Amino acid sequence: MNKEIIIAIVIAVAIAAAVITAAKFPKIRRAFLVPEGYAGLLYQKGKFVEVLGAGRHIRWGQHFTLDAQDLRKAALLVAGQEVLTADNVGLKLSLFVTYQVTDPAKAAHETQNWQGDLYNVAQLALRTVVGGVAVEALLNQRLEIGAQLLARVQPEAAKIGINVHAVEVKDVMFPADLKRAFADVLKAKQEGQAALERARGESAALRNLANAARVLEGNPALMNLRLIQSLTAAQNAGNTLVLGVPGGFVPLKNSKAGADGSTTHEDGAS
Repeated sequence: MNKEIIIAIVIAVAIAAAVITAAKFPKIRRAFLVPEGYAGLLYQKGKFVEVLGAGRHIRWGQHFTLDAQDLRKAALLVAGQEVLTADNVGLKLSLFVTYQVTDPAKAAHETQNWQGDLYNVAQLALRTVVGGVAVEALLNQRLEIGAQLLARVQPEAAKIGINVHAVEVKDVMFPADLKRAFADVLKAKQEGQAALERARGESAALRNLANAARVLEGNPALMNLRLIQSLTAAQNAGNTLVLGVPGGFVPLKNSKAGADGSTTHEDGAS
């Protein structure tokens, strides 16, 4: 029993000594707060110790420093770069790179400026990819070119602890003379398409007229009906229409032949 009492007294004394020491030397106990979305790089006397996650952390000792690294998804704009296409056309292109820090210790220790390295990697990839593509293909295959750029940038960025999610061609800027040339080509294409559509419309109208003429030619009654429709339309419009009756016109009213061979209509006219 005495042994247990002695052990308890020793423990109590040790705890009291620790409390007194902490009170006298508050710098020995350090509290670190890391915000959500960040990682804390903990150093002691300039030497890297560990990566701290989001939250409050307590460390005992002196000469601690904390460097917070942003782990949230971010974007990098690669400003307009002068590049030559495969057909020796000079263009200026800009890129939009979406990335995220996945290994903050590597990003901080493997390179002096990981943002600058990522910028340079994207820039070199742009020159390589665009240099093997013709200008027309570049305009029509922007998504495919973005995938090629991503395939080149992603492995290099992973070496410094960065995960690149996407690389997109943001802007394509042409020289003034090339802009005029493309505008002239587009205008010529549109004018040719419009002329083709007009020709198709005229051909269809002529075919319809030819078909209608064949139908009327073999059906005089139908021709008369069409004539009446035209007269009615002219009357409703308030116009005066002078029309010669064709030789094959079929009378609209029934007529009776007299004994002398004359023709008498139902209204009494002969």
